Amino acid sequence: MPPSTPDAGPRFAVVGNPENRRVALFEDAVRAAGLPAPRIVPWTDVLHDPGADFADDELVRIDSPGENTEVDRLLRGAHDPTRVEGSARWYAGFVRAVRGLRGGVRLDDPDDLAVLFDKRLCHAVLDAAGVPVPASPTSGPQGTAVRGWDDVRALMREHRMPRLFVKPAHGSSASGVLAVESGGGGRIRATTSVELTADGRLFNSLKVRRYEREQDIAAVVDALAPDGLHLERWLPKASQDGRAADLRVVVVAGRATHAVVRTSRSPLTNLHLGGRRGDLATAREAVEAAGARWADLLGVCEQAAACFPRTLCVGVDLLPAVGWRRAAVGEVNAFGDLLPRLTGLPGSGAEGLDTYAAQVAAVLRDRAQHRSSTQNRNTPCLSRT
Repeated sequence: MPPSTPDAGPRFAVVGNPENRRVALFEDAVRAAGLPAPRIVPWTDVLHDPGADFADDELVRIDSPGENTEVDRLLRGAHDPTRVEGSARWYAGFVRAVRGLRGGVRLDDPDDLAVLFDKRLCHAVLDAAGVPVPASPTSGPQGTAVRGWDDVRALMREHRMPRLFVKPAHGSSASGVLAVESGGGGRIRATTSVELTADGRLFNSLKVRRYEREQDIAAVVDALAPDGLHLERWLPKASQDGRAADLRVVVVAGRATHAVVRTSRSPLTNLHLGGRRGDLATAREAVEAAGARWADLLGVCEQAAACFPRTLCVGVDLLPAVGWRRAAVGEVNAFGDLLPRLTGLPGSGAEGLDTYAAQVAAVLRDRAQHRSSTQNRNTPCLSRT
């Protein structure tokens, strides 16, 4: 652990994968602010020798452990990073590792991260705070446990959900997500990026595919169920240029700073699955033409982020309803800030800044406001552990 040097100005540290572009982009933002490059603590070190130590004045950013085969193996126990199964083990290892870090001033609260990476818990927290979310029978600790496809079928009937999303409770980047829709005559279809092999193994794929045989859908769900599943009603979404549309909105220190429209011909709008960026100005015009206020949609995202007041930045997936008048929150992502070259929204205070520079600027503002009391534990975005 480096010695504490409180008079040397703010110092950042990052727990991340050194080769990852997320770490590089954040490092660029820190340097651009005229500060020393952050100290990088590799996830491999944290997981091989559990824990890490930070000086009292180090500002510690937890970055994604993704896109590293060795880190994935240590967290999930899988030797093939394209496998879908193992998310429950990943979650347990990730939460244990984050809680094992010692010292420093955290930009990501360990308890917040534990909720953000459990879709059932996150849904319940949002719902209790009055954030509009899709209906879910699996929400919260008292939600219904899903043991397999038979349970999904029963919940579809019981809650009158002919169309729903089946999500791994601890998944990310749409891994393992199925958009399920049923029709008359027993017809059923699932849209997903999961590739089901002949021997029953599941692999992530960049190709979105459709399964129309119930036995195939059941095989996928039954294989995912041991890791925990979360079900949500499928809300019809607004469209742009004939494609389903939603928004990723980045909220930094409580304020919506960046937004991108994502469009797709499939229910999965993730950009890495073939979704493409839509036009934000057109989306805003559609909201206002419908008689709604753009600021109110951004306010929904800020309301969701306020459920995690000790975490500096989250990415909110906002689902605008058909007609663009209303919206619900589909996900809140701890590592949802990877939007390269996107600059801040007008009036956000992050104009001209990318998502990483906006976070550095927010931390520096916070420090300036609390310079006389650096041990303040009530700051809305810094956590001391």
